[in-house]
Amino acid sequence: MKKRLLPGLITLLAAQPAFSLDLMETYEKALSYDSGIASAMARFQSQQAASDVSKSTLLPQIGAYAEANHIDFDAENGPGDSYKSLNYGVQLTQPIFRADNWFRYDASQFQTEAAQAQYNLAQQQLILDVATAYFNVLRAQDTVTTAQATEAAIQRQFEQAQERYDVGLIAITEVYEARASYDDSKSLRIAAENQLNVAREQLARLTGEYAADLENLRENFPLGRPNPMDPASWEATALDQNWSIQAAMHQLNASEANLKVAKSGHMPTLDLVASYGETELENAKTPQQEGTQGVIGLQLNVPLYMGGGTQAGVRQQRSLVTVAEQDLNTVRRDVQVNTRSLFLTVNNNVETASALEQTIISRRSALDATRAGYDVGTRNIVEVLDAERAFYVALRDYANARYDYVINSLQLKQAAGTLSPQDLIELNNWLSEGARGIEAMANDGKTLEDPTE
Repeated sequence: MKKRLLPGLITLLAAQPAFSLDLMETYEKALSYDSGIASAMARFQSQQAASDVSKSTLLPQIGAYAEANHIDFDAENGPGDSYKSLNYGVQLTQPIFRADNWFRYDASQFQTEAAQAQYNLAQQQLILDVATAYFNVLRAQDTVTTAQATEAAIQRQFEQAQERYDVGLIAITEVYEARASYDDSKSLRIAAENQLNVAREQLARLTGEYAADLENLRENFPLGRPNPMDPASWEATALDQNWSIQAAMHQLNASEANLKVAKSGHMPTLDLVASYGETELENAKTPQQEGTQGVIGLQLNVPLYMGGGTQAGVRQQRSLVTVAEQDLNTVRRDVQVNTRSLFLTVNNNVETASALEQTIISRRSALDATRAGYDVGTRNIVEVLDAERAFYVALRDYANARYDYVINSLQLKQAAGTLSPQDLIELNNWLSEGARGIEAMANDGKTLEDPTE
C-alpha cells in the first residue's frame, strides 16, 4: 500500500538546518496556503466519510417508534367493534442478506482508494508547481540580467559610434545601426522586466507572499543523467506507481462493483427484526388494556417486477464499466508516452547545457576578436552588435537549459510516481544565497567591452 506524502514531510523538514530557506520555505508556505491541495484533501476526507456511510447499512439499525391508531371493525356475522391503540418502544433491524449493500460498500472503498490516489497526485503536482514557479522567477531574473547587460553594452557601442562619427572616422549609417540596436535592446529589457513581475505573481499565487530574493543554483550544480539510464525501466515504474494510473484502476474497480450493485436488484433481501415496547388498547366494550410486547422475526423481500428499472440499471452500469476501462487505457498510454518523452528530454537538456557552456566561451572569444577587429577597421559596427547579442543570448540559453533540466527531471519523477518532498530537499541543497545564476558570467563579459583597457 502506497503511503501519503505529507506525513513524511515533517520528519524531512525537521532534519534541515534552521537557516535552510529558499525552495523548501516556499514549499512549506504553499502547503499551508494553496487552495488546490486543501481542496484535494477535503475531497479525500469526504470520500472516506462516504465509505463509512456505505458501511453503516451493513450494521444493526436501532430506533424508537410510536404509533397511535383508531380502528373501526365491521364484522359480517356479528357486531362490529371500534377501538384505539397506542404502541411505542424500540426496534432493531439487522441486515442478514443484502447483496446490494455489500457491493455498494465495496464500490465506496474503491472510490476512497481512488480519492487517495488523486490526493497523492495533487501533492506531487504541488511539488512540481512550486518548483516550476520558483525556477521561472529565477529564469526571468536571468533574462532581465542578460537584457540589462545587452542594453548597457550596445549603449556603449552606440556612444562610441557617435563619438567616432563626430570626429569623422565612420559614416552616419553606422550610428543609425547602433541606435536601432540600442532601441531594440531597450524594448527587450522592458519586456523581460514585465515577465519577471508576471513570474513573481505566479509564485505568489501559490504562497500568498511576494518573493524578494530567491536563492539560485550554484555554478557547480551537476546535470546528471536519469538513473537508471533505461527508458523501459522508467516506463515500467510509471505503469506500476503513477498515481493517475492508480486512480483510474480504482475507478474501474468501483464501476465493476456498481455493476454488481445493479445486478443485485434481482436478488431477495433478508433482515432480522426485533422490537420491544408498550401497547395500550381502549374500546367501548372493555376497559383499557395495557401490556408489553416483544417481537423477533425474519423479514424476506423478493423483487418480482420493478418496471424494467433493474435491467436498465444493469445496462447503464455495464456501459460505465466500459468507459472506465477505456479511460484507464488512455491514462496508461499517456503515461507511457510522457515518461519516455521526458526521459529523452532530460538527456537532451544535459547535452544542450554542456554544448551551451562551450558556446559561451566561443561567443566570448568571438566578441573579443570582433571588437578588436572593429578598432583596427576590419569589422563594422553591425558585426560588433551581432557579437554582443550572440554572447548574451548564449548566457541566457545556458541558464534556461539548467532550469529546463531541473523542471523536466521533476516531471519525469512525477510521471514515474516517485516524486516526493525529498527531491525538493536534495535540490534545495544545491541552492545558495551567494549564487546569482548567470549574473556573474554576464559581469565577466563586461571586461571584454573595451579591449583597449
